[in-house]
Amino acid sequence: MIRSELVVFSHLRWDFVWQRPQHLISRIGAQRRTWFVEEPQVVPGLAGPRLHVDEAAPVRRVWLEVSGEPRHVGFDDPAAEGYPEAVAALLGSEPRRTIWAYTPMALPLIDRLERSLLVYDVMDDLASFAFAPPAMRLSQQRLLDQASIVFTGGRTIHTGVKHRAAGPVHLFPSGVEPEHYAAAHEHRTPRTRPVAGYVGVIDERVDLGLVAGLAERLPQWDIQMVGPVAKIDPAVLPQAPNLHYPGMQPYERLPQVMGGFDVALMPFALNEATRSISPTKTLEYFAAGLPVVSTRVGDVVADYADVVALRDDADGFAAACEHLHGRTDGHRDGRVRANLRLHHWDAIAHRMQALMTAVVLGTADELLAPSTTGVARR
Repeated sequence: MIRSELVVFSHLRWDFVWQRPQHLISRIGAQRRTWFVEEPQVVPGLAGPRLHVDEAAPVRRVWLEVSGEPRHVGFDDPAAEGYPEAVAALLGSEPRRTIWAYTPMALPLIDRLERSLLVYDVMDDLASFAFAPPAMRLSQQRLLDQASIVFTGGRTIHTGVKHRAAGPVHLFPSGVEPEHYAAAHEHRTPRTRPVAGYVGVIDERVDLGLVAGLAERLPQWDIQMVGPVAKIDPAVLPQAPNLHYPGMQPYERLPQVMGGFDVALMPFALNEATRSISPTKTLEYFAAGLPVVSTRVGDVVADYADVVALRDDADGFAAACEHLHGRTDGHRDGRVRANLRLHHWDAIAHRMQALMTAVVLGTADELLAPSTTGVARR
């Protein structure tokens, strides 16, 4: 197993929603020195750019603070000038270093560092997201050309990149900690009004019209939209007496939050931004014992069509919620339970590390062939 220094470049901050990067890096980086390099951050009134380092075990967070009006600043932003040199000076020389990338826009920083292994974990098609830099697709191809090994976070993404990478490409859909969400059962108590809930980032991928229609069609239900609002104006969020926005909740509280749901929602818009998503929350909802209603996102249809209620509009969501109300573990079959075991984050991280070690050592050729680690089948 590789124990050399690990440097992660991420478009997501370590202290944001606890998701794929945090789950994997907290495991893979636990036994080595690990740097988590984030996009620059605006600090109004700052005299000049300043490199900030913060201990957040098991990682050491790094980001560049720049002055200006509050806005998103990417790795490619002119305000980030000098960031590659600052990171290179901070990390110093280490030829056995492993670099792990979540965004191709960090290539100017990646190119400044020595390494023995470059991992590209393609968790999202970032070029399809709102406000994506025009150079994103070209940078992604450059990173695919350079990567020693590529991991993909869903079937659609895997199909899109498997023939474009120079190295081996392996499908690893996101996982779950079933034991963490099992605690949701302890928080499930009788209530006077049923609750349908969503947990995740509220951005351009959420169909706000569907959410508004669902609240209107189920006035006797409460609709909980739990998570931070990103890349959209909070003023456009639909409002209704039974529609609630509690904000972002820490990972530790999610079992309690889901314990307050009767039905879990995945009301994704079907647009360019959702074409390649493989929602982590699908398995998290299952682990919490919740029935799930979703729009027809490609990876959800491919992997979970027989255990998720797939609906197209607010009328369909409302009817499914009423039909599923009162169901918990009884709606699940053996395939769902098998997927919870197969896609445990521990197992995913272990398999990834084995593949990385094989690339570095040039051994175990059978591990290096492009592979598909999918969902459990009947």
